[in-house]
Amino acid sequence: MERVYFKDKEIVLVGTAHISQASIDQVKKAIEEEKPDCVGVELDAQRFEQLQQGSRWREMDLVKVIREGKGYLFLLNILLANIQRQLGDQVGVKPGEEMLAAVNAAREKNIPVALLDRDVRITLKRAMARMSALEKFKLLYAVLLALFEMHEPLTKEKVEELKQQDTLNALLKELGREAPGVKQVLVDERDQFIANKILAANGKKIVAVVGAGHIEGIQKHLAHQMPIAHLNLEPTKNVWMEFLKFVVPVVFIALLAYGLVNKGFSTGLEMIGWWIAITGGLSALGVLVARGHPFAIATAFLAAPLTTLHPALAAGWFAGLVEAKIRIPLVKDFEGLNKLNSLSDLNNNRVTHILMVTALANLGATMGTLIAFPYLLSLLG
Repeated sequence: MERVYFKDKEIVLVGTAHISQASIDQVKKAIEEEKPDCVGVELDAQRFEQLQQGSRWREMDLVKVIREGKGYLFLLNILLANIQRQLGDQVGVKPGEEMLAAVNAAREKNIPVALLDRDVRITLKRAMARMSALEKFKLLYAVLLALFEMHEPLTKEKVEELKQQDTLNALLKELGREAPGVKQVLVDERDQFIANKILAANGKKIVAVVGAGHIEGIQKHLAHQMPIAHLNLEPTKNVWMEFLKFVVPVVFIALLAYGLVNKGFSTGLEMIGWWIAITGGLSALGVLVARGHPFAIATAFLAAPLTTLHPALAAGWFAGLVEAKIRIPLVKDFEGLNKLNSLSDLNNNRVTHILMVTALANLGATMGTLIAFPYLLSLLG
């Protein structure tokens, strides 16, 4: 525990692991002994509801998720939830149980409870807005790798290591070196947000239950309070990325026009053919890797050459919707989203299978665009 004094407030920071029985006991003891005026927990309203009632996946509209381009974000959320669940299964403690223990202990003593964390949807949206397509692929790979390595038994030393940082931060530690903006959103911004919420809590003595990896950052921000209104805003569209979306079709049309005028009609046809082959082929390959239906593979091949030239469309949306129409998710698929333990489970569950088809079709189309332009230039040389 760490104790911080700020003006007339006494703040007791209780650092926890999210899957540790010792943390649960520590939280209960701290509330019993400190007798605070308020107990704060590192949760937002959505995660608090999920902890109390379980993840309500069946209420999710999969088609809407795909159409709004949120498939990658939702898939990431599912995978992270399963990593936490697998870790908890190995030590006999459900993820977040120490937070519920804090809430229950506070309620038993009629102590007000404050939710300290930022809405997880805003956090993930802000993180995704900072990431390039390559960084998103690296993150997905890191999460998948972590998910399928969970079968190794956890040692006591490993549990202690987990106490130093929550699972999401651990997975992003390496990626953060290449994408510091992501770390800023997921760690630094949340430290600042939580610190301000602690200071805004009613009462002179506050017990704040937070992941151990946040303690240092929270202490720093408690000492240097700053406004947080801007941290609670959904990300604005990246002007540069929006500009690039329009640059791609303009450059393609310019190259094609140059080829037709200076190299002849046959060269123009060859350029169009290669654009279709490269963008459509790699998008289709992505669906094939995800073991998508042949119709979804064909859809990706046909859609990618056009969607890569349209700023508001993505090949994965079409491939994913076709896959969803053919392999309609069943109730058991939604109920099984918290029971993914292997690559086979990921592929056999129709919900995650469709999301993988969507994500890999988009990735293939993006890679195809990056490869196709240099090749088209070579045809004009």
